[in-house]
Amino acid sequence: MQHYMTFPALDPVIVELGPLSLRWYGLMYLVGFVAAWFLAKKRLSNTPWSEEQLSDLLFYGFLGVILGGRIGYVLFYQFDHFLQEPLYLFKIWTGGMSFHGGLLGVVTAMWLYARKSRSTFLQVGDFIAPLIPIGLGAGRIGNFINAELWGRTTDVPWAIIFPNAGPLPRHPSQLYEFLLEGVVLFCLLWWFSSKPRKTGAVGGMFLLAYGCFRVFIEFFREPDAQMDGIYGNIITQGQMLSIPMILIGLFLLFRKAPLSTAKVKA
Repeated sequence: MQHYMTFPALDPVIVELGPLSLRWYGLMYLVGFVAAWFLAKKRLSNTPWSEEQLSDLLFYGFLGVILGGRIGYVLFYQFDHFLQEPLYLFKIWTGGMSFHGGLLGVVTAMWLYARKSRSTFLQVGDFIAPLIPIGLGAGRIGNFINAELWGRTTDVPWAIIFPNAGPLPRHPSQLYEFLLEGVVLFCLLWWFSSKPRKTGAVGGMFLLAYGCFRVFIEFFREPDAQMDGIYGNIITQGQMLSIPMILIGLFLLFRKAPLSTAKVKA
């Protein structure tokens, strides 16, 4: 009989100070934000923006991640709950963030910043795209520590028995996402953006690659219980939301446009 790994006893809370607690998941968000800041500073010399403008851009982006991520989770995955309890939208401490909602929040922030800085929306997108994967990867590590968003049942040797997920071994899909959405996507975008590309191509590569990775990983990830039966169990909500990303990414990559005049420094 094959023996499977049991999820290690990881406490999602790092330290508690009275009513306040520092959680690993929150720390992972901080890691993503700090990494984005350092990478943005490294690339700033290749843009017409000042450090003050960069601070504005990152602030807008961070706000878009948090607000968009929460609103997207509630609307995409907990809409029935929201209709019954509208204040659930503000109960961030209960958990629940959506990548696709966060992406829409960042897109909104990019549009607002582009208008303010007199840049084009696609220029801002090309600058932002390579900064995102480290935060995505860190967030997946946070999901793993929280023992949430586990994978489907399986008998692969590296399967893990997660608490609150029943007695059967499952894919550690959070780690698959960390590898593809974090490590591989970062390396791909950092390399791709190191060469002259037409405006919008770097952002297009991000949309295409993430969309493809997410569609693939959803085959190993357990669908959210509240989404059971949606689309006839043929396609998951995550896959459905990723398909437009793939199509837009392909359009941006293959549309006719001149090379960007901005210098690129990877």
